[in-house]
Amino acid sequence: MRLRFHLAVLCGLLAFAPAAWAEELRVVSSGGFAAALKALAPAFEKQSGDRLDLEWGPSMGDTANAVPQRLKRGEKIDAAIMVGYALGTLIDQGKVAAGSRVDLARSGIGIVVRHGAPHPDVGSVDALKKTLLAARSVAYSDSASGVYISREMFKTMGIAEQMAGKARMIPAEPVGAVVARGDAEIGFQQISELKPIQGIDLLGPLPAAVQKFTVFSAGVVAGSAHAAAAAALLRFLASPEADAAITATGLEPMTAR
Repeated sequence: MRLRFHLAVLCGLLAFAPAAWAEELRVVSSGGFAAALKALAPAFEKQSGDRLDLEWGPSMGDTANAVPQRLKRGEKIDAAIMVGYALGTLIDQGKVAAGSRVDLARSGIGIVVRHGAPHPDVGSVDALKKTLLAARSVAYSDSASGVYISREMFKTMGIAEQMAGKARMIPAEPVGAVVARGDAEIGFQQISELKPIQGIDLLGPLPAAVQKFTVFSAGVVAGSAHAAAAAALLRFLASPEADAAITATGLEPMTAR
């Protein structure tokens, strides 16, 4: 009788095992993959039984929310999603587990103006050059796209000196928001980061000759208490099951390449 009782209790506990074993994963993502992660999180939570605590921060830079700064402070994070080469640096530093990296998607850089403003021609390098020289103010991000715009593209186009006085980097805020409120006439950022912003018009991607694609990658943070569950999340995000949601946010899934 007593044995039957204990078996019944054990069966009852096992019935609730998924909830009891569910883990809470803290995930920090750069803005470029944020919309895709928000869209995919409910499906992963339903499939795994785990809960995702999502936060956002740049892939690089000195702002408090930047992923490297968070890890430097010793924040307890299970997985990071960010620009691929910046993630590679964290792997080299031992802050993200070696062998855990998964490339998820890539994104090109887009060009925006405030909603309702005239749409200048940006369809070729020459047209873009004329538009930038005529613009009163230009904004770009403090992450990978902005680094490229300021350090490479302006020089390639031969307008670095002319842009120095009117182009500025925007820290810890979407460039689209700056353009939407009229604080910059032209804005550059990853298309996936521009699409969710209200009050702007996307003129298009950079011309092919000066376009720069950024790969977004993910890794399990070294020392994570939920490393296996975090790795399962990354496998889900890199699976064909995630492709539609990733594509809808303006990114190109790496599975499609």
